[in-house]
Amino acid sequence: MTPTPDRPGTAPDEYAPRLEPVRAVVFDTDGVITDSARVHAEAWKVAFDACLRDFPPDDAGARRPFDIREDYRRHVDGRSRLDGAAAFLASRGVHLPDGQPDDPPGTATVRAVAARKEQVFTDRLREHGIDAYPGTVRLLDVLSRRGVPRAAVSASRHAGELLSRAGVRDRFQVLVDGGEAARLRLPGKPDPALFLEAARRLGAPPADTAVVEDALAGVEAGRRGGFGLVVGVDRTAGPTSAADLREHGADLVVRDLSELLTASSQAGPSEAGSSHAGPSEAGSSQTGPSQVGSSPSAASQAAPPAVGIPSPPPGSTTAGA
Repeated sequence: MTPTPDRPGTAPDEYAPRLEPVRAVVFDTDGVITDSARVHAEAWKVAFDACLRDFPPDDAGARRPFDIREDYRRHVDGRSRLDGAAAFLASRGVHLPDGQPDDPPGTATVRAVAARKEQVFTDRLREHGIDAYPGTVRLLDVLSRRGVPRAAVSASRHAGELLSRAGVRDRFQVLVDGGEAARLRLPGKPDPALFLEAARRLGAPPADTAVVEDALAGVEAGRRGGFGLVVGVDRTAGPTSAADLREHGADLVVRDLSELLTASSQAGPSEAGSSHAGPSEAGSSQTGPSQVGSSPSAASQAAPPAVGIPSPPPGSTTAGA
């Protein structure tokens, strides 16, 4: 994919000083590069709500439907499909048997619930396609021009397909997805193994590498792995979402990765007039290698809508989170 052309009347994008010392960047996929987190959350809702109807918890308050914002980010986002299913069901007091790997979609086992989610996800992916965030693409362009190596990671086996459909697969030298994690028997987030494997393949020490994540389990993994900078991406903008990301390990929090670009190139003709606040710094409790670089630029913009990407063709059967 060719680099995004600079907008008329603007200087080429550059990134804020906080990124200057970074030698490599590892990006989560869903919710950071592509808008697939939304589709995952909607598919989980279908699967979980059916399970709650068939196996209602003893506590009436726990029978409420799955919330695609709060339940997703607290229990599912960033985890493998089975880990996410088990975590949410346990949070509602629903204890199902694990089941077998070939369990059909349903509600009687954890694997059946996960299979139902997978079925809904692939159907919706074929029907609606997926989106890539323009701010992320702009940051990738700057990193590419500077020769900074980039990796994409995901607990999902869909990651390679999603990146290819979004036209950004060739912007990453390394991809470590759910299939690779299973092959290498890497534990899931918040264990940092996925990120550490990506940094190893890029040839960069974790202390010189930035991790970009939108999931609580993901930023915690970045902190546990000793990465030099952990950037939390707060797409949900909930009442506590930014604070939660900082509490779990983010050094700074942004709504969109365009906020990591310098002020002189932030606002194009279609983006002027934004009143959105800039990157949010983490508190001083984080010490050590993650304090790499200087303070980020205060300039920013509202998170732009993602750009549309064609739908995958019928017949795609990849599995994943």
